[in-house]
Amino acid sequence: LVSPPALSQELPEGSGLNKVEALCASCHRTSVITRSSGYTRGQWDELIATMINLEDSPQKSPILDYLTEHFAPGDNRAATRLPIKEELDFTSWKVPTLGQRSRDPVEAPDGTIWWVGQFGNILGNIDPVSGELKEYTLPANARPHSVEIDKNGNVWYTGNGNGTVGMLVPGTDTFKVYEMPDENAVDPHTAIFDDDNTMYFTLQRSNMVGRLVPSTGEITLVDSPVEKSRPYGIKIDSSGTIWIACNGSNCLLSLDRKSMELTAHTLPQKGTTVRRLDVAADDTVWYVNSRLGYLGHYNPETGKIREWPSPSGPTSHPYALVVVNGDVWYNESGVRPDMLVRFDPETEQFQSWPVPSGGVYAGIIRHMRATRDGDILIHQSSTNHIMRVNLD
Repeated sequence: LVSPPALSQELPEGSGLNKVEALCASCHRTSVITRSSGYTRGQWDELIATMINLEDSPQKSPILDYLTEHFAPGDNRAATRLPIKEELDFTSWKVPTLGQRSRDPVEAPDGTIWWVGQFGNILGNIDPVSGELKEYTLPANARPHSVEIDKNGNVWYTGNGNGTVGMLVPGTDTFKVYEMPDENAVDPHTAIFDDDNTMYFTLQRSNMVGRLVPSTGEITLVDSPVEKSRPYGIKIDSSGTIWIACNGSNCLLSLDRKSMELTAHTLPQKGTTVRRLDVAADDTVWYVNSRLGYLGHYNPETGKIREWPSPSGPTSHPYALVVVNGDVWYNESGVRPDMLVRFDPETEQFQSWPVPSGGVYAGIIRHMRATRDGDILIHQSSTNHIMRVNLD
């Protein structure tokens, strides 16, 4: 397992603390514990089992004792649940490798569902008919942030940990890897392909946007015109304009593919940050105002911007977003359970559903995309589940 830096947050003193710090902080920040909604002993046991197998370990009991005593169930992150007119049907697959933080599922032309496991350095796929899952080990330290399918059906990942993007060589278990030509370009994030099969991708911490031409291997990088804008989600409209979310500033970016010129579009509320966005059929842009807890809409033709408060309020942290059949779907990641929200642009009405994640509320949807038949692919990264929301 490839582990991230364990940034600590002070845990309360108590018996078992040293074991919790040694085990849990080896893979993730201890703030994941302090910011949790709290669980019963059985729920902590279930949650830990999605990360690591402690079934025969002497550490299991003291760790569970400590967590149960100091982090019991609470309502500090409770979601606002809206009345619903119908239930949603979720199909769920638990990925094989524990603790990998599976994320960003996407459907290939043949119906196969691909995902990446960022902590586990894994690329995986699911046959949704048979339920068979297969995992590939990526090149060392790739720490993939996302996976995308090109126009030829090839599978690509973004190497967020080692400044690369890579493609699975068809019919093999090996990868063709492209390194960034600039040492300052350290973290390829999310990618998308245009109709010419050219890749465009964001680099969040590097504050850049990139272009890769697979036929030649040529990579072009441009700096964002907004300091610390942290380019994040990326989509393309019907004219070929690339739209990019700013996770560090109150802006959206648009990219001219030919000139590689980036233009900033300022959003009205100071403090806004945008994780994800999507382009509707009319080429208007829907986005999540993650830091302030809003759903937003931008019309590039008129410049008009509107925002609506998310049902669970200013700390709901809307995260992933996709437009399907005219409806806007996104999740509230700052509350428990992680809520899947639907917004009808015609009626301006919200509905929301808790995302199932077993007996615990620890998952987070970090990216969502539509399938060819109009369903939605999501995930619960903290509990290693890939999920399909069956909208029929």
